[in-house]
Amino acid sequence: MKVIITGATGMVGEGVLIECLENEMVTEILMVNRKTSPVKHPKLKELLIPDFMRPDGYEDDLTGYDACFYCAGISSVGMKEEKYTLITYDTTIAFAAKLASLNPDMVFSFVSGSHTDSTENGRIMWARVKGRTENALMKLPFKKAYNFRPGFMKPFKEQKNIKSFFKPLIAIFPVLFPKRSLTMKQVGQAMINTVRKDYPKQILEIEDIKALAAL
Repeated sequence: MKVIITGATGMVGEGVLIECLENEMVTEILMVNRKTSPVKHPKLKELLIPDFMRPDGYEDDLTGYDACFYCAGISSVGMKEEKYTLITYDTTIAFAAKLASLNPDMVFSFVSGSHTDSTENGRIMWARVKGRTENALMKLPFKKAYNFRPGFMKPFKEQKNIKSFFKPLIAIFPVLFPKRSLTMKQVGQAMINTVRKDYPKQILEIEDIKALAAL
């Protein structure tokens, strides 16, 4: 299985990358970043694209992959809707549309968020934008598009890209709120299994992610 991973310099992408590096089902990984990552591995390649809105010119590098695990993203805290939409919707769809045109048999997995608004009309800004992004991705001509809506994700011990405010929660949150918690390993396993298995839902809530990871 050959996969593309975006957002590997963030916590979610780094966790998915670790699982893919460890998983024997994944034979080749293309890490698409805006800046160079220090991670090195025999089955890992890196492609720098400064602007995901403009992926033209990288067609040869992006062709021939079975899946894309799109983990790039940004917090909506302190952001205006226009800017958040540019990063979350416009950038994601531009990159995904390019991949769909190059790899029609690709499975695309997008890291969304718990309580995303599929109606696109709710009061919460980030939830509307994420919902719009999910809906647009499911209309692109991929073999299948999945939208992951994880809750709290416990990182691998070796992960480095973890915000300081998040660290005190790692030990206690899964104990206090097990139904709202996942491990990064489960998220990575579930993404890999979107390629290997056919899951009936395209919007994956926490329990769906756990179930898909266990297949």
